[in-house]
Amino acid sequence: MAYYDVFNGDADGICALHQLRMAHPADSRLVTGVKRDITLLDRVVAKSGDEITVLDISLDQNRTALLAALEKGARVEYFDHHFPGEIPLHPAFTAHIDRAPDVCTSLLVNRHLQNRYRIWAVVGAFGDNLHRSALSAAAPLGLDADQLAALQSLGECLNYNAYGETVADLHFPPDELYRQVHGYADPFAFINEEPAFRCLQQGYAEDLAQAQALMPEFATEHCALYFLPDQAWSRRVSGSFGNHLAQAWPNRAHALLTKNGGVYTVSVRAPLAALAGADELCLRFGGGGRKAAAGINGLPEGRVEEFVAQFRAAWG
Repeated sequence: MAYYDVFNGDADGICALHQLRMAHPADSRLVTGVKRDITLLDRVVAKSGDEITVLDISLDQNRTALLAALEKGARVEYFDHHFPGEIPLHPAFTAHIDRAPDVCTSLLVNRHLQNRYRIWAVVGAFGDNLHRSALSAAAPLGLDADQLAALQSLGECLNYNAYGETVADLHFPPDELYRQVHGYADPFAFINEEPAFRCLQQGYAEDLAQAQALMPEFATEHCALYFLPDQAWSRRVSGSFGNHLAQAWPNRAHALLTKNGGVYTVSVRAPLAALAGADELCLRFGGGGRKAAAGINGLPEGRVEEFVAQFRAAWG
């Protein structure tokens, strides 16, 4: 019998798993990757009796591997907020799935654990660009403005680390960063004591400054689109830059197209004032995500014009 923890390598995935394993320690095998690496269940060679926990990756994108694991006799518990498609009914499968636009996986785990490690759910929600939800979850904690700003920075930095074409683009492999986070029950101790946080803070500031120097391809009252170069820094910061733009212009949708060889990696942010539509747009081009934020791993150059037209039509 083996334990597997399969999780998105971003802030939400890391903070969700951190809460769960503080409550229920397990000597598990970690399966994760860069933000866009979401078909992670394919990496698990399940056997009868295995226990698999999955956090913050789309069930729809992992359906075949999930059904195969259940068929082999594994038990699977699934926490997620992305588009799931049809949710399987199986005695060995437990699903905690909520697609509400103001929910992330860290908040779902917090709900499951009855607020036991609420402060880490706040970090995960900030990292997922759900600032209102983060502040709402933080309200019972009685934190001051400086403490909330510190938790926001931590969430943003953990999230920033997940973006890249490969792990080589990142400052830390996500499994390594999770292990460092998991050494701290108190996020403020991680902020004050862990060198990894200072490394991420510096990298985030430098990469974001380069992104902010870019001019949009177009920008209207309702939508804006940016092209980012084929560089490691732009791949690292694309998601964080999208979140930054969404916060700065809450009534505007944003699309970021980062050149990656012969294709583009796409990040879409729906307007914060109306959190809907990002997943629907990206699903048409083989991508996915959630209502507020979604993406496409490989948009061919020949379909860029079509994507731009549909992006404008959705929010023009």
